[in-house]
Amino acid sequence: MRVLLVTSRESGRWVIPKGNPESGLPAHTAAAIEAEEEAGVRGPVCPLPLGSYRYRKKRGNGASLMIDVDVFPLSVSQELVAWKEQGQRERRWFSLAEAAAAVDEPDLSDLIRSFGPAEFRAAAQRNGLLTAVARKSKVHHMFAWFQRLLPKTGNFFEMFEQHALTIVAGADALARLLADGNRDHIREVIEREHDADEIIREMLRTVRETFLTPFDRGAITSLIGAMDDAIDEMQAAVQAIDLYEVTSFDQEMKDMAAIIVDAARLTMEAMPLLRDVGRNGPRLHELTERLVRMESHADEIHAAGLKRAFKELGPGDPLGFAVHRELFKHLERIVDAFEDVANEIDGIVIDHS
Repeated sequence: MRVLLVTSRESGRWVIPKGNPESGLPAHTAAAIEAEEEAGVRGPVCPLPLGSYRYRKKRGNGASLMIDVDVFPLSVSQELVAWKEQGQRERRWFSLAEAAAAVDEPDLSDLIRSFGPAEFRAAAQRNGLLTAVARKSKVHHMFAWFQRLLPKTGNFFEMFEQHALTIVAGADALARLLADGNRDHIREVIEREHDADEIIREMLRTVRETFLTPFDRGAITSLIGAMDDAIDEMQAAVQAIDLYEVTSFDQEMKDMAAIIVDAARLTMEAMPLLRDVGRNGPRLHELTERLVRMESHADEIHAAGLKRAFKELGPGDPLGFAVHRELFKHLERIVDAFEDVANEIDGIVIDHS
């Protein structure tokens, strides 16, 4: 995970692209416009803000006022060679830790860190209990022999994380398809779905053959099933786009795709945390709460988009409206699947934290 920052025109300090939204323009759309003008980047922007922070801005008249900034996550899919404020700012990619340290505002620094807190990175790399015992008791030479006598425990966490990666890649490709209409993205989503199928088949085989599992077997299969529903619906969406030869997409569809991208990112963030549910329970609950809020927001976008499509297409182009309705249906089902993922994770946290 990397973060793109730009320099301020006045002070040269590192900031995120931002500005005042135009009247009548949704805030996340305004944020995307500022990102293109100030940083020269494009990509799906989630309509749900990640959070907010406050800073003091000096006006041209000499006044120094506090400004509240809503921050929207934007997944960069294109970096422009030339852009509006290219000669006025520098742009640079930072690691999460570097970006958090580079900005001056403590609240913004915390928002940046929330993309990858140290605790889940540590969870992904932590050693097992038996390894720790072996190291402290100085029985390394006997330990390998002892491990071979233990029942198999399976590599469930690795498969969860691998599956989450396919979801993220599929979501990114879906968002790119809705942004530029390039048919190559259809093929990528389908390929990612096939990769996910291989992983879930291996997961189900491992569940059957494994003596000791980290969670209840039903919880394992339910979680990987909900994750697989998300990538399956992504494939259904792009296949419908291909079947009906849709080349342009409503803004509400693009907004729902941006929510899907962010939901996939949150799912990927959650997977390593499952390695230590007891320690990471609070963070997992934060992620699942956000996924549920995103699903609710997506429902509102879906309803608004369907209503607008009916007004514009329904009376004179019922076939066109039917196509729009089917695409909205698939996008809604993708987001619903992520809410199911959140519910499954919450169940694991309740049982094991």
